[in-house]
Amino acid sequence: MSAIASQTTRSARLGLRATQEQEVVLRRAAEVAHKSLTDFILDSACLAAEQTLLDQRLFMVSGAQYQAFMDLLDQPEQPNSGLRELFSRKAPWAAQ
Repeated sequence: MSAIASQTTRSARLGLRATQEQEVVLRRAAEVAHKSLTDFILDSACLAAEQTLLDQRLFMVSGAQYQAFMDLLDQPEQPNSGLRELFSRKAPWAAQ
């Protein structure tokens, strides 16, 4: 289960409209998953949102830029306070 959807206290209200067909499918899937409709929708939406945020992996660069990047990767690591600070922060989707 996603970190977002696992929060026990829910204070934000989201509203959405669906077609009857969408509602039927969502309710049926929630029943199969043994979840309430709300839990099913939140879990599904959060997983999709996290994947969308994490799936930023295609970068278009020139051959020279690619080679410069590869050269940087081949260099020995060096202390980097900015990177250390970045990794000490919680992910944007993590509970605050």
